[in-house]
Amino acid sequence: MAVKRETVTFAALNKEIKAGKFRNIYVLQGEEPYFIDRLQELIIDTALTEDQRDFNLTLFYGNTANVREVVSTCCQYPAFSQYKVVVVREAQLIPKQPGHKDDLDLFASYAEKPLPSTILVICHKGGVLKSKPFTDALKANKSGVIFDSNKVREGRDLETMIVNYANSLGCNIDTKATSMLADHIGTDIARLFSELDKLSILTDDKNITPLLIEQNIGISKDFNNFELEDALARRDAAKAFRIVDYFEHNPKNNPSMVSVAWLFSFFSNVLLTSTARDKSPEGIMAMLGSRSQWRARKFLEAARMYNTRSLVNIIGFLRECDTRSKGIGSRQDQYALLKELVYKILHA
Repeated sequence: MAVKRETVTFAALNKEIKAGKFRNIYVLQGEEPYFIDRLQELIIDTALTEDQRDFNLTLFYGNTANVREVVSTCCQYPAFSQYKVVVVREAQLIPKQPGHKDDLDLFASYAEKPLPSTILVICHKGGVLKSKPFTDALKANKSGVIFDSNKVREGRDLETMIVNYANSLGCNIDTKATSMLADHIGTDIARLFSELDKLSILTDDKNITPLLIEQNIGISKDFNNFELEDALARRDAAKAFRIVDYFEHNPKNNPSMVSVAWLFSFFSNVLLTSTARDKSPEGIMAMLGSRSQWRARKFLEAARMYNTRSLVNIIGFLRECDTRSKGIGSRQDQYALLKELVYKILHA
């Protein structure tokens, strides 16, 4: 019977490694290089002191690495240290040897019985490691872990990742704070995690709040796409236009195209909510794949303010604004287009 592979998140591995709980072998693979680089650096920093690295850290690079030499190094005991760390960077560039579909197959025998004092880290960027003998041995002997470093998509995936990483730092983060970070930083993972690291140090009660973000990152807690969404959901025209005016005077941090994309996602979910059979918060959460009851209630509130025909028209207005903001059929200023869009939504 096939052995099921362990599924592990970046936040879980990050927390585990910081606690000094190491696996014998790490395969870090995928299209998002940030997570791969961050984890291998964290393993080195946590397992070895600066003084221990001269004798106990060995780095190999894929284009020049010889897997037999890597395995031989893994079989050596550490000197004046609990661990020896062996890192293979850019493993996707390891040259194939005659008789092997993938030279990484040679790691299979080591994975069957790794040296407990060695931590082997294989960094395979840009795709999935295809050495079946190696991955099968890894899973069968539970000698390591395979981490898939996938590109993070904007929306629910990004917000979930923000919450998980904040939790791994021992912090709670509320819905509005999460949306503020997702809105203004997006999928720049390096910057996003750096800001969360900073906020986790600055908070006294381990709560990351909109006020903390405003004070330390420079994102306004009152003038952002989250608040614009909220104003439109309640048909609060005065607040909506104040926010757009703020965006116009602070264009660097508030590009209109981001606002249009944000509102398209929101009103698409409101339209789905308006046509749902089960209009309980739990039913909406299940339909949209959301874990936030508060968010589901927001969609329900907006669905009561706008009927289905209005919502279909709003989706049309958003598509039209997106097209015109790219210069197709209009030369209007982007914030003039955004103001026009907000007016149309409020009067839909």
